Amino acid sequence: MEQKLVVYNSLKGEKESFKPINKDHVGMYVCGPTVYSNVHLGNCRTFISFDLIFRYLQYLGYKVRYVRNITDAGHLENDADEGEDRIAKKARLESIEPMEVVQRYTIDFRDTMAKFNALPPSIEPTATGHVVEQIEFIKKILDQGYAYEVNGSVYFDVLKFNKDMSYGKLSRRNIEELVHNSRALDGQSDKRNPQDFALWKKAEPKHIMRWPSPWSDGFPGWHLECTAMSTKYLGTQFDIHGGGMDLKFPHHECEIAQAEAVNKKNPVNYWLHANMLTLNGKKMAKSTGNNILPYEMFSGENSILKKSFSPMVTRFFMLQAHYRSIVDLSQSALEASEKGFNRLVEGILMLDQLVASDSSSDFNIGEWNKNCYSAMNDDFNSPSLIAYLFDAVKYINAVSSGLKKISSEDLESLSKSMKGFFYEVLGLLTPEKDKNENESKQLIGTLELLMTLRDKARADKDFKTSDLIRNSLEKIQIQINDTEEGTSFKVY
Repeated sequence: MEQKLVVYNSLKGEKESFKPINKDHVGMYVCGPTVYSNVHLGNCRTFISFDLIFRYLQYLGYKVRYVRNITDAGHLENDADEGEDRIAKKARLESIEPMEVVQRYTIDFRDTMAKFNALPPSIEPTATGHVVEQIEFIKKILDQGYAYEVNGSVYFDVLKFNKDMSYGKLSRRNIEELVHNSRALDGQSDKRNPQDFALWKKAEPKHIMRWPSPWSDGFPGWHLECTAMSTKYLGTQFDIHGGGMDLKFPHHECEIAQAEAVNKKNPVNYWLHANMLTLNGKKMAKSTGNNILPYEMFSGENSILKKSFSPMVTRFFMLQAHYRSIVDLSQSALEASEKGFNRLVEGILMLDQLVASDSSSDFNIGEWNKNCYSAMNDDFNSPSLIAYLFDAVKYINAVSSGLKKISSEDLESLSKSMKGFFYEVLGLLTPEKDKNENESKQLIGTLELLMTLRDKARADKDFKTSDLIRNSLEKIQIQINDTEEGTSFKVY
C-alpha cells in the first residue's frame, strides 16, 4: 500500500508531506564526525536517528543514496575561523602524524556504529579526499562576487550575500541581530565583518595539514566540505540534509549560503535535525566528568552507571524517544529500557512457537499494521511504533497462554510485520546469548551428523574414514567414545 510520509522540516518550522525530487529515489546527506577522539554517545544518538530514517525510507521501497562525510581536516577549535585544527592538535600532543589520528578514530567510529547495528552509508567521503572540489567551489563563489581574498585567506561575504538573498533563514536569525550581537574585530583579523566565515585559510608555518591553492598553501574552511561533497554526490538540489541540532547555526546556515551563492537555488528541500542526549539531567562534557563513551557503557567500566548495558539496549533506549526530543541517559531509564527490550525480544522469539487456530483471530492485524506505518509516517515516530509493538507482544503472550486465538493467515502477517519493524526498521537484534545458542545448536547438529557418517563408515569397514573423523575431532579437543549403544562425543 502507498504510504504518505510526513517529516518535520526545520527550514519551514513545520511538518510537510515528503515528496522526493526524483520518484522512488531519495538523496540524503548527513554531517558526519570530526575524527580527533573517540565518538561520544551524543554523536551516536544523531547517527542512530538517521540510521532509523535511512532504514525506514528503504523499507518503504525508496532507493536511497545516503552520504555521510568524515571531517578529517579544517575543523578548528571552538568551531571558529581561528585556532588550531582539532586533528593537528591531537597529532601534536601525541607526537604522531595527523592521518594516524584520523585512521585511529575513523576505525573507532565505524566499529562503534557497527556495534549499534547502524547501516553504513552509501558513500562516506572525506574532507581531505575532496580538497580539489572545495577549491573549485571557492573559485565559483569568488566569481559570483560573494567572497574576497585577503593575505592568502578567502572569506565569504555574508553582508553582501544577504543583500541579494537571505542569510539566517534556517536558524531564523536576521542579519541585523547577527551584526548587533557580533564582537568588533580586533584589528588582527583579515575579515571585513565579524559575520564572515572562512572558505580557505592560509596555513601558519607550524600548521601540519596544508594543500596548495591559487591563494596560498592552506586548508579549506569547515563549512565548505559539506557543500562541496553533497553537491558532487547528490547534485545542486537534493531531498534531505540532516545532522545534530547544534549544527543548525552556523554550520548548516553557511552551507545554504555557499550553495545558493553558486547555484542560485535552495540546495535542500527538507532539513532534519536530531536533538541532544543528556546525562543525568546535564549536558555531557568531558571537562566536568559528566561524560560516558560507548565502550564504557558496553563494558561497565565507568563511574557513572552501576552496570553495563549492551549496544542493543542502548539503541532501543534512544529509539524510545523521538529523534527531535532531548533524551536523558540515566541508570533508571536504561534499566527500564532493558526490561522493555527483553520483553520485546521474548515476543519476537515466541512468534515462531505459536500454533495457529482454525478460527478467526482475536486481534485486528490489519488495523495494527496500519497503525505501525502511521506512527513511522508521522516524522519517523519510533516511540509510537514501539508502543504498537508492545501491543502485539501482549497479544502474542495471550495466544501462547491459550487465552487468545490467531489464524494461520494472521500469524504469517503478524510475524512478517513484527520482524520487519523490529529488525529492518528499528535496526534491533536479539541478544548475543540467542546468537550463541543458535551457534551451539548448529555445532551439535554438525557433530551428530559426523557421528552418523562415522558409524556408517565403521559399519562399511571403511576404517580410514572412521579414523580420519576421530583424529580430526580430537585435534580440536572433541573426544569420541564408541559404545555398544553407538558413538557419543565430549567437548573439552
